[in-house]
Amino acid sequence: MQLAANQLSNHLQRGLKSLYTLHGDEPLLQQEALDAIRAEARRQGFTERTAHTVAGAHFDWSEVLASGGSLSLFADKQIIEVRIPSGKPGKDGSVALQQLAEIAQGNDTTLTIVMLPRLDKMTKSSAWFAALDSFGVTLEVQPIERQALPQWIAQRLSAQGQRVAPGEEGQRTLQFFADRVE
Repeated sequence: MQLAANQLSNHLQRGLKSLYTLHGDEPLLQQEALDAIRAEARRQGFTERTAHTVAGAHFDWSEVLASGGSLSLFADKQIIEVRIPSGKPGKDGSVALQQLAEIAQGNDTTLTIVMLPRLDKMTKSSAWFAALDSFGVTLEVQPIERQALPQWIAQRLSAQGQRVAPGEEGQRTLQFFADRVE
């Protein structure tokens, strides 16, 4: 199930799924989405978290698959995070991710989160990505377009209880911010 980044908070209010895939080239927005999922998971009793970073072709995928089936003595629910910085899990990783997606389906004691960079069309059509997408929620974090940046900054300020002056002066201020950070 594909989900836009701005739909995540509404989605989380309706309940947490057992598998999330986050991909895109906006590190801040991806981290904020990850933080929102983690916060909801903590509210639902997920007390343990393990993180795996796939580095190189000789990564041991059995650790990831095994961590999904083992809880610590004091944990009822756990979060498993898999970071794939290259976006290419390799042949063994492809099989492991498909297994992980199937295992995650309907599992209410393990939350699996897979984090990837921006993916090309060929990668999005791969069997492992299709499995992640069909068994879980896929969130593509898109860059903020230049013309939308002032409005995005205004929304961020508003969420923090801040605002710029109303009218033309405020619009110039937002445009100034956008010009300096772009």
